[in-house]
Amino acid sequence: MLLRGVECPILNAHHNGRRLLHLCSKLGARVRMNNIEEESVLPYEKLERNVNIIRQRLKRPLTLSEKILYGHLDEPDKQDIERGSSYLRLRPDRVAMQDATAQMAMLQFISSGLPQVAVPSTIHCDHLIQAQLGGDPDLKRANELNKEVYDFLSSASNKYGVGFWKPGSGIIHQIILENYAFPGLLLIGTDSHTPMGGGLGGLCIGVGGADAVDVMADIPWELKCPQVIGVKLTGELSGWTSSKDIILKVADILTVKGGTGSIVEYFGPGVDSLSATGMSTICNMGAEIGATTSIFPFNDNMVQYLKATKREDIAKEAMRYKEILTPDEGSEYNKLIEINLSTLAPHVNGPFTPDLAHPVDALGKNAQANGWPLEIKVGLIGSCTNSSYEDMTRAASVAKQALDKGLKAKAKFTITPGSEQIRATMERDGLTEIFKSFGGVVLANACGPCIGQWDRKDGEKNTIVTSYNRNFTGRNDANPATHAFVTSPELVTALTLAGRLDFDPRTDELETPSGSKFKLQPPSGHSLPPKGYDSGVNYYQAPSGHGNVVVNENSERLQLLKPFNPWDGKDLENMLILIKVKGKCTTDHISAAGPWLKFRGHLDNISNNLFLTAVNAENDEMNKVRNHLTGKYDTVSQTARHYKSEGVAWVAVGDENYGEGSSREHAALEPRHLGGRAIIVKSFARIHETNLKKQGMLPLTFADPNDYNKVKPDDKISIVGLNDFAPGKPLKCILKHADGKKEEIWLSHSFNAAQIEWFKAGSALNHMKAMKKK
Repeated sequence: MLLRGVECPILNAHHNGRRLLHLCSKLGARVRMNNIEEESVLPYEKLERNVNIIRQRLKRPLTLSEKILYGHLDEPDKQDIERGSSYLRLRPDRVAMQDATAQMAMLQFISSGLPQVAVPSTIHCDHLIQAQLGGDPDLKRANELNKEVYDFLSSASNKYGVGFWKPGSGIIHQIILENYAFPGLLLIGTDSHTPMGGGLGGLCIGVGGADAVDVMADIPWELKCPQVIGVKLTGELSGWTSSKDIILKVADILTVKGGTGSIVEYFGPGVDSLSATGMSTICNMGAEIGATTSIFPFNDNMVQYLKATKREDIAKEAMRYKEILTPDEGSEYNKLIEINLSTLAPHVNGPFTPDLAHPVDALGKNAQANGWPLEIKVGLIGSCTNSSYEDMTRAASVAKQALDKGLKAKAKFTITPGSEQIRATMERDGLTEIFKSFGGVVLANACGPCIGQWDRKDGEKNTIVTSYNRNFTGRNDANPATHAFVTSPELVTALTLAGRLDFDPRTDELETPSGSKFKLQPPSGHSLPPKGYDSGVNYYQAPSGHGNVVVNENSERLQLLKPFNPWDGKDLENMLILIKVKGKCTTDHISAAGPWLKFRGHLDNISNNLFLTAVNAENDEMNKVRNHLTGKYDTVSQTARHYKSEGVAWVAVGDENYGEGSSREHAALEPRHLGGRAIIVKSFARIHETNLKKQGMLPLTFADPNDYNKVKPDDKISIVGLNDFAPGKPLKCILKHADGKKEEIWLSHSFNAAQIEWFKAGSALNHMKAMKKK
């Protein structure tokens, strides 16, 4: 056997003008994917082989995302590859789940009857810890309140071969970055911000729990072949501008739906000025533009981060395969954006949507013009998006300047470490003490206020600024009057110090207790800790592969699933409209988070939040719809339950980009559970559309978006021609108005042949079970 470093006669060989990789240096190499799982091995050999097959077939330069995605095809020599149209059957390297979505995913996996997961998988406890008092007391309280759920996830993980990260370990995306992400990885995760791993050159894609079950069951994962948006970065960041400002600017350019059906691929000379964690911030928030995922090319900053997190062997192996971890010269993008980092201004986006961008010098003027509260009530930094060591040191440098002048935060200030490793390193290096002296409260290593896990009492119209990724109405504190703005941690710190939105730290002065004036200096920090990371407490539980999993049938938190009924072979006729939604309808509107997170493992209980905060077009009110069987108004969920009890099917009608935001499949499960059969909208967000298909629903779009206006809330809707349901063939919809008149419209869909079988079987899980029996 040839060993690494042995001289090889093909070292200098060329093929088709392309230098061959040093094969001799690779033979015999078996580098582990991570330091935790002994049996998992880097997939570079297979990836390179598959990419070579794809090259021969497509005969064109490949983008980085194409290399990684097509390199994971189940049958690279046979599958159709057409951006924006063909469906890819893929073999991801691993699966990651957070505790809120893992409950339903594991319940579905258990019902499949399979003994073990087929690919490396992990569960991360981060969503169920409410911010109330501070880190330790909040963690203790969460362990008590959620014991039943944690015990279920722990025991299910142990039995079915899933790694389990206990409460306190940190946020799923930060744990993935620190331990599991690597260049060339294809990972699916049951959270919309899974793309954060793109900062280490991996394709990490957010999905619903049913997709995770497919992969864990050794079924190829299906994804519509994405288009590729290129973002060329030139220049170099400086001063108050940070990596966060890049994605805030991209959101401004593309809007919340501009990335739908696309992978965003960053390249250009400006990339090398960004830290690996800075690139991860950008990829994380790519979810806010609807992108399938985002990615950066392998470079030296990734090497340094891998070394700092004790994965030098992976860095060395990636260097050997660098050709498949970077884009080809001359690769083509469906759309190209160019951003000059040297001229990019610091941005603050919001309120109520992450694509409403304001350069910091225009923020105050825009706030005054729109009647947004100028006073800042709370500043919140951290979360998965922005809690790297670099983020924390830059924010601390701002707080330290204030302390040196005798100043503290004028508003409340919270800090959320992304992981135990970040928390321990912050504490060791004195950052925690700076933040506490500044007036801050360090919260638990968890999602906390970012996802609405915040015990906040302020119900008035107010403003908060965060370094989070999402700022939908009521997202952080369940108060629809809270105006939430997202920006970088250092700018949050500066704005919290000033206490007002109309403060530009580049030009405006602050007054000290003695009356003197001073101006903040630009933030400074370290991309990696000079003393290395402190790993802190070990919260990881390795699976044994055996044991028992018990679900109490009287539990209010967990409920074993029952299969949905298969399609009866008939057209869906005279369905009632449960709600015609007006305006934005995210998965938060369809299935609220916050206090409802505790029911994520109990489908019937959580269904009581169906369309809780969606606006009814009939009366401009939330959670108040007309029951067309009784003529009375009731909550959305109670109306749906009444229709179901009477055997009456229903539909919901929506606007553009329906289902944007979180990957939560409860937003698809709840309508199905309560008797819904179709969701008809102008356009869908990718993950939610797939989730609906997986649960046997019909996600349909108006062939003519203006037909949304033809639908009246008291119409009866029939979808006919289902016996001829086929890919690419629109479905006829008959609107029967209350006055007896009828209108015919056409509905489009994106179902392929396999997905139509899910509909016929009643769900993808039903279809999988039937196939396993055969």
